[in-house]
Amino acid sequence: MTGPLKTLADVEKLTFDWLDWYNNRRLHSALGNIPPEEYERNYYAETNGPMNIEAANKTAA
Repeated sequence: MTGPLKTLADVEKLTFDWLDWYNNRRLHSALGNIPPEEYERNYYAETNGPMNIEAANKTAA
């Protein structure tokens, strides 16, 4: 987005886009250069088994 934010909807869209990037696409060096969401999914798969991944995602969402 270029230019000033004019409406609350502009602010909300920009905020949600940033949050999506920060949680789902940003590569985090302390996590082995993978996105935090992927790291969390892998963590739950290793600690709780594959059946609980979907439950963990529902809790996080």
